[in-house]
Amino acid sequence: MKVKRLTNEVKRFAKRGAVSRITIKDVAAQAGVSIATVSNAFSGRKSVSPDIIQRVEEAARALGYQKNIAASQLRSGRVRVVGVLVPSLADTFFASLVSHLEELAEADGFQVLVATSRDDARHERAQLDALLGWKPSGLIAVPCTNQIPENLRREFPGLPMVLVDRIGEDDLPVDTVTVDNHTAGREAAEHVLDLGHRDILIAASVAALRPIAERIRGISGACHHHAGQPPRIIELGPEVETGAARLEAWLARNSHPTAVIAMTNVTTLAVLTAFAQRGIDIPGAVSLVGFDDYAWMTARKVPLSAVRQPIRDIAAAAWTRLMERMDGSEEAPARIVLEAPLQRRDSVGAVPA
Repeated sequence: MKVKRLTNEVKRFAKRGAVSRITIKDVAAQAGVSIATVSNAFSGRKSVSPDIIQRVEEAARALGYQKNIAASQLRSGRVRVVGVLVPSLADTFFASLVSHLEELAEADGFQVLVATSRDDARHERAQLDALLGWKPSGLIAVPCTNQIPENLRREFPGLPMVLVDRIGEDDLPVDTVTVDNHTAGREAAEHVLDLGHRDILIAASVAALRPIAERIRGISGACHHHAGQPPRIIELGPEVETGAARLEAWLARNSHPTAVIAMTNVTTLAVLTAFAQRGIDIPGAVSLVGFDDYAWMTARKVPLSAVRQPIRDIAAAAWTRLMERMDGSEEAPARIVLEAPLQRRDSVGAVPA
């Protein structure tokens, strides 16, 4: 098809302005094929020759046609869209989780709508209302508190859903996927305790959140058993800059610990930032164990010891369970708990003399 002809068609439709949207009928006329052929070319449901597909795609691009996905899915009887709610995409853990879920969804023919709560309950309600307005086939959610949001509770059990990471303290019989946070915390503590550390600081984001609280409980139990004294705890919040500032202020007022165990990748970065600002050497002055193991942690001059959350496996478990629910499974709710092993590297050393 010649570009000149397409250009003329674009001009013709441009003159129509906002009078009407370009439809599949317009694309069919432009490509010189039937409406059914265009529909099959877009959906891939029936075999269409490559040259016809090319003609249809060229016509659609030239006319500025946008496929009405919602309408086509409603006609098919199933909306192949799932919602994903996470606290933040600035947090590498949640961004990676979303990325893996998108890959899995795409492989199964689903699209993903993502919303963030900003760790704010009011914003979470608004974002959930927006997601639910799309009538998704299912939902994977990381709530911003230990409770399932009320507007999500109202959708159960009609809407298939899986909770991830922050699995809450709720009696709603919903599928959950998390890691063994208690064991992860205990093993991180035992690692620094074995090297003689007794003055241990826990750098938490929000200590009351269940996964953080479970990690703290594991660390505290190990400290009590091996050292007979509890760790110190500081809350740094969910942002790196704010957390670093809080830790700097804390360090200015308190004696330095010999070891720090950070509860998230964000708090790990906050600790590193604060230590860099104050010239604190790792592990010469203070040992550090991070949480969430990423490539940058091994790329540092002193590679960081860190607890590795299996994000790909978490996403796969959540997606598999959601697919089973969307396919009508009525099995008892699954409580999937994955291991989060400690990666021992060079950021933990013996207690300074």
